[in-house]
Amino acid sequence: MFRKLYPEDQIEKFLLLDVIIIVFLMYRVLVLDVPYPIFVKIGFLFLFLAVYYVCLWHRRWWMLLGSYVGFLLILALSIYEGMGALLYGFVFADFLGRADRKRVIGIGMVGIAAMFILAGWIHEGEPAGVFRTVYFPVMIIQLAVPPILQVREGNKALKEKLNLANAQLERYIQEEERNRIARDLHDTLGQTLTMIKMKSELTIRLVDQHPDQAKEELRDIVNTSRHALKQVRELVTGMKYVPLEKEIELAGDLLQKVGIRLLVSNETPLTPLSPVAETMLALSVREAVTNIIKHSGASECMITRYERDQRLYLEVSDNGNGQLEPGKGNGVQSFQERMAMLQGEVEMKQRPEQGISITFIVPLMGNRG
Repeated sequence: MFRKLYPEDQIEKFLLLDVIIIVFLMYRVLVLDVPYPIFVKIGFLFLFLAVYYVCLWHRRWWMLLGSYVGFLLILALSIYEGMGALLYGFVFADFLGRADRKRVIGIGMVGIAAMFILAGWIHEGEPAGVFRTVYFPVMIIQLAVPPILQVREGNKALKEKLNLANAQLERYIQEEERNRIARDLHDTLGQTLTMIKMKSELTIRLVDQHPDQAKEELRDIVNTSRHALKQVRELVTGMKYVPLEKEIELAGDLLQKVGIRLLVSNETPLTPLSPVAETMLALSVREAVTNIIKHSGASECMITRYERDQRLYLEVSDNGNGQLEPGKGNGVQSFQERMAMLQGEVEMKQRPEQGISITFIVPLMGNRG
């Protein structure tokens, strides 16, 4: 119930201070010898509490209006109580510091200055009278309170946003790490297991008619299985640097084992790439070669590299059936994600019964070695 009478977010910071100020004001107005009738004193306190309550629950123009009414009430009290009553202006200076618009704060500060200048004029007999009293520093402090509180609240809000952003970033990093592990499993272990499957099927066909060749294939399966174990260990320890040249060489060996000839063409001397860029391209080549082996039915694969307009182009093409559809499968999605990490792009062209071409385009700016 009490939380409906007083803002919940301000109870811890401001409630005790507000209660102390209001109690002192009531004592000053009701108990001390103030030359007002009792109904005027009660009316004054009622009006003060009303504008206080308005300022308590609003952050914009209603707060500004309530603050100006409060300044007038404090000014009236200072006529009989002396300029010491101006200290109650800190109540509304504090409210102004909680405003959510700088214009409200600026206009409110004008009201604070006007209250002090008018009080000094009344008590000192001239408009600049307040500047020769001990209350001039009080005026400066009250004028400083709203912007200081505004900055403090702004920093607090910024800190909360930063904490929220950090939490979201942490979740994003975890999600990216899961996606990375999924891609690496698909691109490395998936490729090796595909080879084991194909060689196992070949061994089944050879075991009766060509036992010696079947034994050779089995030895190859054992070696490939060991390689798969090694890949698992590497994935556990983290993503490693994959040299592009080494990956192309391995791709040639792999394609040769399944009867696909690899042609490599480098049109110009190539700019060295950063380890990250080279690794992303190497993994993309690995995935493209895996797709060719699994889906294309090709007899020939070509890898071409060249540079145009400060961009590196790496094209992987085949002369297969051209049935690999863009956007299907985790492999194609991996192409797009890896190129996005390098601020690059991927282009896929299909030629039915004539093969498919995948071109990875990487800007050299920011990706040079």
